[in-house]
Amino acid sequence: MAFEGLADRLQNTIKKITGKGKVSDKDVNAMAREVRLALLEADVNFKVVKDFIKRIKERAVGEEVMESLTPGQQVVKVVQDELTQLMGGEQSKIAVADRSPTVIMMVGLQGAGKTTTTGKLAQLLRKQYNRSPLLVACDVYRPAAIDQLETLGKQLDIPTFSLGTDVSPVEIATQAIEQAKAEHQDYVIIDTAGRLHVDNELMDELTDVKAAVQPDEIFLVVDAMTGQDAVNVSESFNEQLDLSGVVLTKLDGDTRGGAALSIKAVTDKPIKFIGTGEKLSDLEAFHPERMASRILGMGDVLTLIEKAQTQVDENQARQLEEKMRNMSFTFDDFLEQMGQVKNMGPLEDLMAMIPGANKMKGLKNAQLDEKQLVQVEAIIQSMTKAERQDPSMMNASRKRRIAKGSGTTVSQVNRLLKQFNEMKKMMKQMTNAKPGKKGGGFKFPFM
Repeated sequence: MAFEGLADRLQNTIKKITGKGKVSDKDVNAMAREVRLALLEADVNFKVVKDFIKRIKERAVGEEVMESLTPGQQVVKVVQDELTQLMGGEQSKIAVADRSPTVIMMVGLQGAGKTTTTGKLAQLLRKQYNRSPLLVACDVYRPAAIDQLETLGKQLDIPTFSLGTDVSPVEIATQAIEQAKAEHQDYVIIDTAGRLHVDNELMDELTDVKAAVQPDEIFLVVDAMTGQDAVNVSESFNEQLDLSGVVLTKLDGDTRGGAALSIKAVTDKPIKFIGTGEKLSDLEAFHPERMASRILGMGDVLTLIEKAQTQVDENQARQLEEKMRNMSFTFDDFLEQMGQVKNMGPLEDLMAMIPGANKMKGLKNAQLDEKQLVQVEAIIQSMTKAERQDPSMMNASRKRRIAKGSGTTVSQVNRLLKQFNEMKKMMKQMTNAKPGKKGGGFKFPFM
């Protein structure tokens, strides 16, 4: 999970002050010291940390806290508010030009994931915003970059504009926009050349492209795992190009997260999107207030709902609800639901979005092992079609066959069958429940 180390430190720190009926200056200073250390260890810019701690201390000893009925919780709210402001305050939405197409320039150093992110952004624009994007290959120095973008375009079924490596990037970008106008494509996403480091030649070329196409957005793609270097790169590009926003990649692999907390404060440019994995669907809009909640262990229900909405088909959901009501839910349905959950991302990240999940008994230190899901899948796939439709037909010999075929034990097969029956009963209770009526307590198989 992104920010894992920072999140653990901050959550442990604020836990000490949350339940206090009275908060002293000594309590606030002790908390501020711990928060400061946690941020510095997360590679947050030193000046940013200094200003952040100063604001927290000023507000935490002010009237809004001291006169509150729950001062401990009010201090936590101060930390959450300031963390949200540090990352930009509110979501910075993508531009929409008055006249199509909206032009986006993607810039950045080699290795940051710029070309892949260009494809991910096109996919997100089409899927979530119902837009018609055109990918433009302007990295004429690296033929592999053109091939990569064209391959991504084919994978996503999104058109790619390319004139090869013998035409200038300015000419390619200009012609691409003309084609987009002719074919009524409403977004043009230009994948520009990168370098191993910032140099004058790169900046001159990017400045020429910018002057020629007058982009509505200039997104800098930076690797979150490079920490403070990502902030320095952002400063350099911003000075030359006047960026409109930043896209942070590889946030799923960064346990520190300092770049995300420093970039807005240092460059005054918002983080627009974050890359959360390797799949082409693993790009999401950046919401500072939601990320602050996740870091402080307060969950992120809105993002969880949005992820579910992108993966779950409405018709399938209605059919599933009907099956739950009449208890005709089968192992085939269960397998399908598992696939949709897996498509939403790692279980550990999903759990972090559930408010209070970090405090639930057995979940705080539990290893949410993806192998357990694979084991459940193996058991179900070792069943015959008839067995998946009607588990009641299982006898001892069938269970032995299934255990052997799935590389598990008969007791694990029995446990899955028992929990599946419990789940069916609970689902019926939940779908038929009246307000205030509570359902049973089903545990996900093997967890």
